[in-house]
Amino acid sequence: MRPITLGIFSALFFAVTFVVNRAMDLTGGSWIWSASLRYFFMVPFLLAIVLARKNLSSLIKVMKEQPKSWLLWSFVGFCLFYAPLCYAAAYSPGWLIAGTWQITIISGSLLAPLFWETIHTKAGTVKVRGRFPVKGMLMSSVILLGIILMQLEHASHISAKVFLLGFLPVLIASFAYPLGNRKMMEVSKGRLDAYQRVLGMTLASLPFWLLLSLYGLFTVGAPAKAQSLQALSVALSSGVVATVLFFMATDMVRGNLQKLAAVEATQSVEVLFALAGEMLWLSLPLPSPLSWAGMFIVIFGMAAHSYASKTKTKPTSKAINA
Repeated sequence: MRPITLGIFSALFFAVTFVVNRAMDLTGGSWIWSASLRYFFMVPFLLAIVLARKNLSSLIKVMKEQPKSWLLWSFVGFCLFYAPLCYAAAYSPGWLIAGTWQITIISGSLLAPLFWETIHTKAGTVKVRGRFPVKGMLMSSVILLGIILMQLEHASHISAKVFLLGFLPVLIASFAYPLGNRKMMEVSKGRLDAYQRVLGMTLASLPFWLLLSLYGLFTVGAPAKAQSLQALSVALSSGVVATVLFFMATDMVRGNLQKLAAVEATQSVEVLFALAGEMLWLSLPLPSPLSWAGMFIVIFGMAAHSYASKTKTKPTSKAINA
């Protein structure tokens, strides 16, 4: 249950992203600075944490082993994840982006065949390609049903253009985030803790953010002070706290794709936190009874998914780290 609990807390801090990014857009801030400033601000905080834990040298050593892999999968896991989310905030409210983001529950499960699991058997250890976690997918479908019910009334008032511009970037992000995260777990092979891995991926993604910020300077100008402060709050809550909590949770269950999918499914509660945040901060009206019904279904789906993930593996086929 600890990985599930950490996943839920990470969802709480991740929800700040959807609310603050929408607030920045409503006040005229560009998605370019919303995305790049977050990662610039993350560096000093993460660097201080890793230095205090005396783990910087080991991180650098691991990064030097496969620098191309770090650049590639950090770009996928961070850049193709967060830049599209910020872009979508320019066209859709935070609650809709948070709702659409729950596609990552399915996305993470669909990625299973791209990875290998090491299985203990009586004859020894063998590597097998991951399979779709059928039980987990069924529970994920329940969660998605609740999300759909919550968003039905709101989505009916949105144009097709706004829907597509808000949906397609988030769809890309929903695959990029778990793919980059899992690939970096394979590259690091359990030698790095969550703080080291987040710092390493942040440093490896900086070339992209530098190029994006240069593009922003020439197209929209420098960011306003208010947007910089808001981006700093996102960097601390979502970039540092939420990401570290989520990576800690996924590290605990790496090698077990079913439990990994369950941890990723905890991110579904982001929509509840984002909805509450927009109601309090951006004066979003109270949800309809249909939306409340959807919330209860999400809660039920979360509980069911957590229960399903606790199913014990057979003694002759115990999953271990790949």
